[in-house]
This record gives sequence, C-alpha cells and structure tokens, in this order.
Amino acid sequence: MSVETFVDLNLYRLGQEKCETGHVDILAREEHFLFCYILSGRGVLSALSPDGRQGGWNLAGGQGFMVFPGQERRFQVKAGLCEYAWLEFGGLRAGGAVKAAGLCPEDPVYRCQVPGGEERVKEEMIYLIRHRDMAPHHLMGHLYLFLDALCPSEAASGQEVREGSRQESYVRKALGFIEENFQNDISVEDIADTCGLNRSYFGKIFKETMGKTTQEFLLRYRMARAAELLRQPQYSVGDIGTAVGYQNPLHFSRAFKNTYGISPRKWRNQQRRSS
Repeated sequence: MSVETFVDLNLYRLGQEKCETGHVDILAREEHFLFCYILSGRGVLSALSPDGRQGGWNLAGGQGFMVFPGQERRFQVKAGLCEYAWLEFGGLRAGGAVKAAGLCPEDPVYRCQVPGGEERVKEEMIYLIRHRDMAPHHLMGHLYLFLDALCPSEAASGQEVREGSRQESYVRKALGFIEENFQNDISVEDIADTCGLNRSYFGKIFKETMGKTTQEFLLRYRMARAAELLRQPQYSVGDIGTAVGYQNPLHFSRAFKNTYGISPRKWRNQQRRSS
C-alpha cells in the first residue's frame, strides 16, 4: 500500500486474519519489520536462532511478536480459532522504535509492561486496518501512536528513537540530496560526495540504516514518484519518465515493470478502473 514517500517511518502492508487449529503461517521479511498481535486464541511461534538452534514461544491473546528484517518465523495455531492483526513497517526510525519496545531477534515476543498498554497497541492496529484508505499522513500519525503504545515508557521510546546520531545524520543528508535531485542523472558517488564520504563506507552505513542499497533506494524512490504522477491524467507516460530521471522511455518502462510487476500504462489503467 505504501509508495515510500516517508523516510522516517513507512507503513507497507497490514491486515487481520482468523485461522483454525493446525494452520501454519511462514512469515519472512527481507527488508521491513512485521508485527503480529494475537487478538484471541493461542499459537506457537518458532524460528531458527542465529546459532542454528530451534527456539519456540507459546503465545495467547494479548501478546504479539516481531519478525525482523532477514528473518523467517513459523506461527502455528495451537487450539481452536486464532485471530491476529499484523502491520509491516520500516524507515529510518523503525529500528530505534523496535529496540525501544524491548524487542530483539533473540526474544521477539511482545509482553506488555505498562497497565493498559496492550489495549492501546490493539486499538491502534485495528484503527489502522479499518482506516487503511485514509490520507497517508493520517495513517503515519497512527503508526507513531502504535509504536508509542508498544514501548514500555515514553522516556525509553524517546531515547531510543532519537539515537543513532552521526550515521543517521549522513543518511538523512543523503535522503535530502536524493529528494532534491532524483530527476537528474545522479550516481551513488554523487550521493556519497554530498556527505563527504567514500562510496564504500557510505554504501555500508546506508544499507545498515535503510535496509536497501543506495541504488535500490534511488530506484524505488523514483518509481514511487512516477506512480504518484501516473495518477494524474494530464501527464503522458513519456513525460513522467523524464520527470523521474529517465530520458529513454523504454528504460523507464522496464524499471517500472521490475518494481510494480506491470508496465506504467497498465498500472495507470488499473488505477483508473479501481477509482
């Protein structure tokens, strides 16, 4: 659902499911965080730990768990009907917020430490799911409220989310440069130069922070901007390609299809039919 126009925090997918005894979900995320909250019922979460051992957690209504980028988790309904909600999110501040919530790859289970906290987590998740068609900034506000509810205290949340300083400042400067120059013929070296860093070191901290290489992020950013313009019928597909940095219409169409699975023209037609 997201077109990645937010840098600090971004909401990608969300939903709510009911599953019966024995149902198994394999949950894997390459780039983003996935949080699941059990509304009712029971289940078992399992995953291979970094040292290869099998870990497992028994979970019930009012608990949740986080799937971290690069992880694979297995969730099996234990008895009766199990209902759970889930949110997939990412962004510059996502890692700090998750850390502030006391969640880590070795212990991904959410256990509320504040009276009434689990109700706030549930309420914000359900609100986001039921209002998924609201304006993006409205949804981002409630995503921040969800993360605030997830953290054991305001102090911990603020401290962790504001952490990260020098590395984050480099990435933030790079993101500002991309936002201002994405329509031009810019390279990774150009972006690294604006931060005063060599390409190798810059590439390392960018991927650590954003979960993508600089080139991958630049491509996704351009395609997200292109998708926004395709919703506006006054612009031709060729003009939109030029506006996001592609002088060759064929190269633009290929890049868009690699990102969204269909050509820019078909994507525009789909949006028209669904609106």
